[in-house]
Amino acid sequence: MPTAPTILSDVPGSFAWGVFHERHPKLIQQVLGALPYGPAERAAVEQLLAESTSGVLEPLSGSAHDHQQWLEWGEGLFGRPWGEAPFLWAESYFYRRLLESTGYFRPGAWQGIDPFAPFKNAELASPAVDDELAALRDLPSLSAEKRAEVLLSSALWGNRADLGFQITATAGDAQSSALIADDSPLLWSTLTATNNPRVCVIADNAGRELLPDLVLVDHLLTSGLASEVVLYVKPFPYYVSDATTADVLATVERLRSAAEQEAELIGRRLWQAMNSGTLVVRTHQFFCAPLPFHDLPADMRAELSGATITILKGDLNYRRLVGDRLWDATTPFAETARHFPSAVAALRTLKSDVIVGLDGLVVAGLDATGEPWRTSGKYGLVQVHTRA
Repeated sequence: MPTAPTILSDVPGSFAWGVFHERHPKLIQQVLGALPYGPAERAAVEQLLAESTSGVLEPLSGSAHDHQQWLEWGEGLFGRPWGEAPFLWAESYFYRRLLESTGYFRPGAWQGIDPFAPFKNAELASPAVDDELAALRDLPSLSAEKRAEVLLSSALWGNRADLGFQITATAGDAQSSALIADDSPLLWSTLTATNNPRVCVIADNAGRELLPDLVLVDHLLTSGLASEVVLYVKPFPYYVSDATTADVLATVERLRSAAEQEAELIGRRLWQAMNSGTLVVRTHQFFCAPLPFHDLPADMRAELSGATITILKGDLNYRRLVGDRLWDATTPFAETARHFPSAVAALRTLKSDVIVGLDGLVVAGLDATGEPWRTSGKYGLVQVHTRA
């Protein structure tokens, strides 16, 4: 397998540097403003921010339940500046330390309190979600093929997806033209060529991004494109809006309680699918590990190897799939994804530097725009690798 330089966050002006020095300070203020943490928690959070922007990596306290695990994951990194650690590792550790600072794992009043819940709850209750639910009324009027296309696109674009727009969009519309790689025909053909296809979905964000993911899951089950769907979520809150089991339940309930009949039906079907075991929600500690999917533990590798295809949602899962490296954008997707234990489909809106599998002319055209196309969130892709 070819290699490329691992992305670090020690280059001023780089995207990774901006995450630690611009995005995280804003996030810290939002977290401290969203919940009434006491002096001890506030001081610990502020200390984390100072350490992660100008200090060296300190290990978790010895009392942390995963202290030893992180010592192993971070062997050779502790005591060095944060910017010298791989960006993927350092970003993950920042969120683990944020949970430690807010008392999420410690016995006490803040144990188990999601520091990002206020943001997730506000988004799920927003009028924008009402609009998404209302747009579902038009789904039954679409052919099965068009419905699949619309729901896949909606899941891809996440919180940029206006479902009403998706339903009426044509190939020449703005969002379609921002798709810079599209292997969706291979995704559908992989499912239709299999008896009783089992689909695994590794989720990304909660809220307006999880909603279309669940509507797509419902379509896969009701259309026969999947006989079983296993939805993997984070074991605890991470990366601000990453989905947990609690977020899945809240989103299904949002559908079930919707005024729009089609949304309510979808919510009821999802609930029943969970009852019957055709939709299974699972998690694993590895989903909050600071490691790429090359390092999947044996039990997760065995679980995923039984899938007809695994759908990876979002930017972080893409980075973990191909490796958080400065690849040449024309590096074949297959070369970076063939290690995965099943056929794999990546649905991703570009929000970081990592990208592979693009046509050279597409890359030249994007570079010629002069815009930060790798990180703007304006462009998306569907990339598929089968093991045939």
